[in-house]
Amino acid sequence: MRRATGARRPRPRQADIAKLAGVSQATVSLVLGGKPDVVGIAADTVRRVHEAADELGYVADPAALRLARRQNYLLGVHTFSATFPVDIENSYYPFLAGIEEQAGARGYDIVLFTGSAPESRPAAGRAGAIHRLRLADGCILFGRRVPRDEIARLLDDDYPVVYIGRRNELGDRLPYVGADYVTASRDVVLRLAGLGHEKIRYVREEDVALASEDRQAGVLQGLAEAGLTGVAPPVLPCAAEDVTADWVRTEVDAGVTAFVTEATDTSVVARAVGRAIAAAGLRCPQDVSLAMLGEYVVQPAGEPVTTGFAVPRREMGRAAVDLMIDLLAGAPVPARRRQSLMACAFVAGETTGPRT
Repeated sequence: MRRATGARRPRPRQADIAKLAGVSQATVSLVLGGKPDVVGIAADTVRRVHEAADELGYVADPAALRLARRQNYLLGVHTFSATFPVDIENSYYPFLAGIEEQAGARGYDIVLFTGSAPESRPAAGRAGAIHRLRLADGCILFGRRVPRDEIARLLDDDYPVVYIGRRNELGDRLPYVGADYVTASRDVVLRLAGLGHEKIRYVREEDVALASEDRQAGVLQGLAEAGLTGVAPPVLPCAAEDVTADWVRTEVDAGVTAFVTEATDTSVVARAVGRAIAAAGLRCPQDVSLAMLGEYVVQPAGEPVTTGFAVPRREMGRAAVDLMIDLLAGAPVPARRRQSLMACAFVAGETTGPRT
């Protein structure tokens, strides 16, 4: 008759494995720590250690392994915005989804640092938030504005950082995965020019952000290539409340046949332009054409798809993870991959047509 007992079987130790395999405990530690090649341990010895560990049901302590390897297998994610992008309609959300997918595929966990935007916090608070990023092996960052000095300090300390979005504030020091907004914006303008539009008004937000500057550069490049440089002023930075039905009517009466807006994390001006066109009693594309430099992450219900381009957000998130892991491993990363731009796919949409 078997004796019933509630006693738990003792957890096997590396010393138990060493005894069963007939090797030293130091050898067991090297093999199970993933470093059998450090001192040239024979393949047969490695096999015996693994067989003994399996027989005894040994499971390594993950915290101890991480400490031994000086790596936590944790990737930080931080965005320099007032709220973290957990809303599926937020334009940053697909970045987060791509990061999570690729981190899991590569055997990493992610830790979200959700401090508020740097400009809304005192300097001491910003420094503390940046310092906390070091809890992770490295950190992936994104946001329209970059706290240059804080990131420079991380780079000075050789802390691995990868930015999602093209950044030039720190030259070639800051690795990034961005979108080629210049080319994509140029192509949208050339498409409108090809439809016969000669007076195109680009309406953008007033704040200065590199992504907006890249879009504007693409618009001006497209106008120049189409021979439409005589239209002035082609670019109008404005606040959403200034975009009204009366303003749209004034623009159309002055000869504007196509409006172009920009997609941002809020797209407040882009949404205002669409509402103002409708309030003016105009239809897209029958009366006026409308294009957007980017796209809505979630298409507004009941509205036509706006002509524009799709930003490869998930792909950028995945690429940022791969770049980060290569940096952590000390692998050589060529300059073209250390700072790379991904192409954006044109979206024909339903809001542009031939000039009427």
